[in-house]
Amino acid sequence: MKNWILFTLTAVIVFLLAMLAYSIMDRKAEARFAYQPKVQIEGMEPRDSVWGLNYPRQYQSYMNTRDTTFRSMYGTSGFRDALAEQPDLVILWAGFGFSRDYNHPRGHAWAVTDVHNSLRIGAPMELGDGPQPSTCWTCKSTDVPRLMSEMGIKEYYSTKLSSLAIEVINPIGCADCHNPQTMNLTITRPALIEAFEAMGRDINQASHQQMRSLVCAQCHVEYYFDRTKPGMENAAYLTFPWKDGLSVESMESYYDNIDFADWVHPLSKAQMLKAQHPDWEIFEMGVHAKRGVSCADCHMPYKNEGGQKFTDHHISSPLSKVENSCFVCHREKQSDLINDVYERQRKVKEGLAKAQRNIAMAHIEAAKAWELGATESQMKDILKGIRHAQWRWDFIAGSHGAAFHAPLESARVVASSNQIIQETRIQLSRVLASLGHNKPVEMPDFSSKASLQAYIGLDIPAERAAKARYLEEVVPNWLKEGKAREAKKEVKTVSSR
Repeated sequence: MKNWILFTLTAVIVFLLAMLAYSIMDRKAEARFAYQPKVQIEGMEPRDSVWGLNYPRQYQSYMNTRDTTFRSMYGTSGFRDALAEQPDLVILWAGFGFSRDYNHPRGHAWAVTDVHNSLRIGAPMELGDGPQPSTCWTCKSTDVPRLMSEMGIKEYYSTKLSSLAIEVINPIGCADCHNPQTMNLTITRPALIEAFEAMGRDINQASHQQMRSLVCAQCHVEYYFDRTKPGMENAAYLTFPWKDGLSVESMESYYDNIDFADWVHPLSKAQMLKAQHPDWEIFEMGVHAKRGVSCADCHMPYKNEGGQKFTDHHISSPLSKVENSCFVCHREKQSDLINDVYERQRKVKEGLAKAQRNIAMAHIEAAKAWELGATESQMKDILKGIRHAQWRWDFIAGSHGAAFHAPLESARVVASSNQIIQETRIQLSRVLASLGHNKPVEMPDFSSKASLQAYIGLDIPAERAAKARYLEEVVPNWLKEGKAREAKKEVKTVSSR
């Protein structure tokens, strides 16, 4: 009897091992078949659809960046008007494009479309602000590395944005991050390489895991346009201000030392800085970066499909895919992990809201001081305080995910912003009193985006009409048909390769 039981168990075990071996061989065979290249990717191929013939799973998942349905407590992958939600921003950015139009960012597949549709770009050139430089395309399209190679860096940075509308049609995609021959991660924009050199670091020494963040750092960083770079006259040269370090104070000092300003605020007359989106810099100050986690680990986690493990190119919030992102390291309940993120965000947002309102009021109070005859010597330290407070507020407010990436650093920077602006407003009250104004300065209606835009002198209906003309006249019809590059370059069709 025992022999029969032993024989039966042995037979079952052998059968299961055989099934396992067959499954492994089958999946290996599937993997070899799945990744047989169907086309040869040549040169700087900007079309994701061509890359997708060789890497269909990655391509199909990337196309999901068109999905705009995700919503979290503070973020979204779809359209949401940030100025309508926080009208104070109109005052903070008065005189700058962001006071016209500022929406929550959509997925990478929308990058080129959203540039054309934004009131910040296109319409202002008709209304006296001057043409935007082509540098604004740099992080929006896989066509950019090709254009840089064909035109040369100086010529590319010196061209008007509208002049390249006919060339820039493919949104962010495969060619921005991958070498087409080896599929290794690669840096395709010179600004990041030059920023590392300025810090005395060699980006070529980066490990593969570091590259899974650095390809993101080509764009998700703070930057400015250097119009004084030797040998690059008349060029809006894309530069990252990292020479003195990555902290908010280091970049503030860098900008102060070169006497740089993005614009002059029309109310306060302060020389202002506009933080773009210092995502990588703040991420580097957080616990995940210190533990060796990369951007891709959370925003592009691995997934399995048909027995194949691959990187999910649906680049999005980790909260939209907690099972594949957070659960790799954490074992808490999904609801607990999400609530933990929201708790950090709530606390940082509370401090941001206080700083935001105080800075807006300081701009208006400074305008009143100038109206009453304040001198430049009286206002010098006040304007510096407004500049530094808003820079620090914007450093966190403008960063995607700062409150989670580095909550302690985010809270510290916001606290310093609040302290600076409160001290600045005390100085302002003393100047106003010395000018005979001993009562609160009258404030506009902070609850309405439209009323604040009118308050700072914007005519949004005229801007929208100008934008419509831009879309009709500056963007050529053949671009709208999606055939620009095929018509210009006569690229071979995929079927003929």
